[in-house]
Amino acid sequence: MSHKNHKSRLLFIAACGLLFNSFQAWGGPPFVTDDPEPVEYQHSEMYIALDQLHSQKDNSVTPLVEYNYGALPDLQLSITVPYVFNSPLGQPSQHGLGDITLGAKYRFLEETEFRPMMAIYPSIVTANGDASKGLGNGGSQIFLPVWIQKSWGDWQTYGGGGYWINNATKADNHWNFGWALQKNISEQLMIGGEVFRESEELTADSATGVGLGSTYNLDQHNRLLFSINHSFSHRRSLDYTSSYIAYGLTW
Repeated sequence: MSHKNHKSRLLFIAACGLLFNSFQAWGGPPFVTDDPEPVEYQHSEMYIALDQLHSQKDNSVTPLVEYNYGALPDLQLSITVPYVFNSPLGQPSQHGLGDITLGAKYRFLEETEFRPMMAIYPSIVTANGDASKGLGNGGSQIFLPVWIQKSWGDWQTYGGGGYWINNATKADNHWNFGWALQKNISEQLMIGGEVFRESEELTADSATGVGLGSTYNLDQHNRLLFSINHSFSHRRSLDYTSSYIAYGLTW
């Protein structure tokens, strides 16, 4: 293999890793966009999920477990552990532990009739995944967002965004934004949609995405979640479609 081809292959694998990590690490089930509402004090929430991503150059399937705990009133501690199966076009398939996300959501403003709920949700993404195999970012990351939410009747809207500090080699810091609107169709069923935006990086174009999602409550403690979204970039080859399906449990 020539030096030029070897360098191109490494850049491609790195881009696949960044593509996988770009939006998946900061979402609130079932959406990419998060909300400011923490888990209730001394209660727990867990999602067992399957995340799938497809682009012209890459396909990945990621089983993951997300656990959230109400450690204090208005404070939620979170951990997400993914296991990535990555299949880049023309390259051997790879699998292994992905980058683990640790977060702390703090609600500093309660919602009233006239004002929205607000929270900060700083997160650290570790560099567990092997970036040379497209399983991780190749360096730790920190995300510093602010989230806002307002409800009226059966409708709810929330969104916001923040700044990513990316410590991977030849990676740029960047911004993420998103907004969602959802409606409770019944006591069991919620449907909604969202838009999200990621600013340009050194190794990736800016991207804008749209998505649809739904939650179905089986009972007070068990629910099913599903979403699908598509992201558009200036380079068509970096467009991707992803889907998320999960079982959620609260106690």
